[in-house]
Amino acid sequence: MSEFKEFAVKGNVMDLAVGVIIGAAFGKIVDSIVGDLVMPVVGRVLGNVNFADMFWPLKDIPAGTAMTLEAVKKAGVPVFAYGNFVTILLNFTILAFIIFIMVKQMNKLKKAAPPPPAPIAEDVLLLREIRDALKK
Repeated sequence: MSEFKEFAVKGNVMDLAVGVIIGAAFGKIVDSIVGDLVMPVVGRVLGNVNFADMFWPLKDIPAGTAMTLEAVKKAGVPVFAYGNFVTILLNFTILAFIIFIMVKQMNKLKKAAPPPPAPIAEDVLLLREIRDALKK
């Protein structure tokens, strides 16, 4: 039990836990941005296309079933839902770009290690030896 406690209390594990929690919340924000803001605008520009309902049925759709992805799935028809894939792909692309920008900014904020001191010139070393010899 003490070994587990030592593992769980390490800084890296706690940092990872915080990162996962923040990442999940951030993912929901990006989902909303893509689903609620970006995709409706893209669909409008492309002629009132609803990406959520873009699919190819893989077998015949029963008569009287609405041509929405939800209704077709509810009817038990297997579908190739490429519109949903496009939305998720755009979501991933935006999330990856934002994480890239964040990591880039964090790397800029990290202080660079100070450069090592310049080596002392040989003539200065000789002068120091002479000074020390004269003090004796």
